Amino acid sequence: MSGLPREVLKWIQSLDLTWQIKTAKWDVTNGYLIAEIFSWYFPQDIQMHSYNNGTSLDSKQKNWYLLKLFIKRHSLDIPEEYIDGTIHCKEGAAAMLLEIIYELLTNRKVKKTQTEEPDFTDKLYQEKLPMHARSTASKAVKNNLRITEIMADQNLILGAQKSQKIINDHIEHRRQERYQNPDRFQVKPTLGELCVRRPPPQPTQPTFEDSTMGESAAVPSQANPEDLQSMSREPSVQFKEIEVNQMDKSALYNMPIQGY
Repeated sequence: MSGLPREVLKWIQSLDLTWQIKTAKWDVTNGYLIAEIFSWYFPQDIQMHSYNNGTSLDSKQKNWYLLKLFIKRHSLDIPEEYIDGTIHCKEGAAAMLLEIIYELLTNRKVKKTQTEEPDFTDKLYQEKLPMHARSTASKAVKNNLRITEIMADQNLILGAQKSQKIINDHIEHRRQERYQNPDRFQVKPTLGELCVRRPPPQPTQPTFEDSTMGESAAVPSQANPEDLQSMSREPSVQFKEIEVNQMDKSALYNMPIQGY
């Protein structure tokens, strides 16, 4: 029952289920116990003889198909990715699904310490391991991409996209490890990191005295209004008229035409 809060654990034990949930990732994956939990609160809608307590992918899909119809009929706010993660035994998906069901059926809130959104990968487990024991890119794909996902949706493009996303996340985690532990990976600082960074000079803010002095210098204190009026009326640019002697065009027409 690791990963479940104490209040959720006590609530599950009080329901007297067919068998005790020890590891939520494996015990809840086929949906049989989820249907049994809902049958305690909706006995008229959930009939346990309609559900198969099997471990095959076909049994899982049939059970969860009936549960999805029940969830949609009662407008229960359960994310689809939590259900898919539970079917494919993703890390942390079953625990979060049980927490949401607990909140919906009991109208109580679970005290959560985890603020980040779950990604249903083995990232937290890999961070606890020493660096030499952490998984490679191929091992990360094997751990985070279940065979049931490929069997449920045999689209090759979708499978390739999932694998590529896992590899990209693995490369990003390795890059963070190299940044956090440069001595272990013998990472030398670049020339830009070795340079001394100085803040740029801050522009000086003009004071009140400087602004008053500038206004007084721009406008003279003693100015004659008549002089200002005469200056405004006079043109600022002087033009001079030029006379140009134009050629008589009639003489061109009277010239003899030369033969070729």
